[in-house]
Amino acid sequence: MNVTTDSTSGSLATNTTGRLPAGVYLLGFSLFAMGSAEFLLAGVLPAVAADLDVTLSSAGMLITAFAVGVVIGGPPFAVLSLHWPRRTVLVATQGVFAASIVVGLLGNYQVMLLTRAVTGIAYAGFFAVASVTAISLVTPDRNARASGVVVSGLTVAVVAGGPAGTLLSHFTDWRGGFWAVAALTVAGIVGCLLGLPAAGRDAGDADPSSAPRVSREFATMRKPMLWGIYAITVLTTAAYMITFNYLAAMLAESTAVPEVWIPAILALFGVGAFVGLSIGGRVSDRRPHLALLTGASALVILSAVMVAVIQQVWAVVPTVFLLGIAAFVLNPAVYGRVFVLAADAPTLAGATTVSAFQLGISITPALAAASLTQGAALTSVCLIGATLAAAAVPLILLDRARQARASGGFAG
Repeated sequence: MNVTTDSTSGSLATNTTGRLPAGVYLLGFSLFAMGSAEFLLAGVLPAVAADLDVTLSSAGMLITAFAVGVVIGGPPFAVLSLHWPRRTVLVATQGVFAASIVVGLLGNYQVMLLTRAVTGIAYAGFFAVASVTAISLVTPDRNARASGVVVSGLTVAVVAGGPAGTLLSHFTDWRGGFWAVAALTVAGIVGCLLGLPAAGRDAGDADPSSAPRVSREFATMRKPMLWGIYAITVLTTAAYMITFNYLAAMLAESTAVPEVWIPAILALFGVGAFVGLSIGGRVSDRRPHLALLTGASALVILSAVMVAVIQQVWAVVPTVFLLGIAAFVLNPAVYGRVFVLAADAPTLAGATTVSAFQLGISITPALAAASLTQGAALTSVCLIGATLAAAAVPLILLDRARQARASGGFAG
């Protein structure tokens, strides 16, 4: 085992040829726990509305409050926490997240609305610092792979955490799943305290040039190439999430899949997502644009295929699996590019990446509504997804060309 100093993060990176450090997987678990709260509420929304004595649309604002907290609150929190030790930030954000859930469960609608916004801010802060911490635990040649493992926690939350929490809530009441999320978040706190180095941020303090500075973080954010990556993130995230969000409805209405089998097909998307993260994590450290172009192009093709084969279950099932692979090949490449472009000041850039992901997720209901309220078929959401992914391709090509010019050679 060789231990080297990672100049990107100013932290000690462990160079091994086998598995990633345990701390990377702990961060993925914590993100799974926190991310499950984001996808749980949609499954119990009618029960929440009835119990809190509000309309369904008002209950839906609880989802919006979380999204607003992530999109707006994450970057400012990242700036405020720049001089805190990373493990302190990770533990603090998880603590605020768990406490906010508990307070929300014990309060009325207004209290829960406020605490949902606070949980969104805490979630975004954790996500951003977790990504930076993960790359500080490995050597630079495995940055994308480590980021992919952390993001995989969110994948599990989408495919398993949210549905499992919804199922638990149906057997108890709607609060049951959220109590479980709070408990898992506390377990994540314990894991971070035991499994992460206490000086995650401070390891580079001996070198003043590597210490975090707000001015350097803001200077990094002025790079046009970085905003190009954020645009790619928003477009590609929306491209696959708009199909995934309406997949259950399409399977029931158009494919006529028995209800009992729909969760299994949705889970197949998650299996594909894990395969995609594994592939993307290994390819993206060396050829990020190959991963980006492959993922975006595959989303265009598979979204169109979904429309064509939606009535044939034998064709829909493998398409769902391949869609999961294509979607999550992209994520490690996105993070890899962000941390290359923001190598000297990754915290704010990482937080803005989280906001870009959330923005991509958040705009899908409005995009779908624009089509469906005009009487379009349910499968029209897949065509919207294909269009969004296609729009990302020229941005990826532009980023590759800029990178080639900057490096004076070939950009993968």
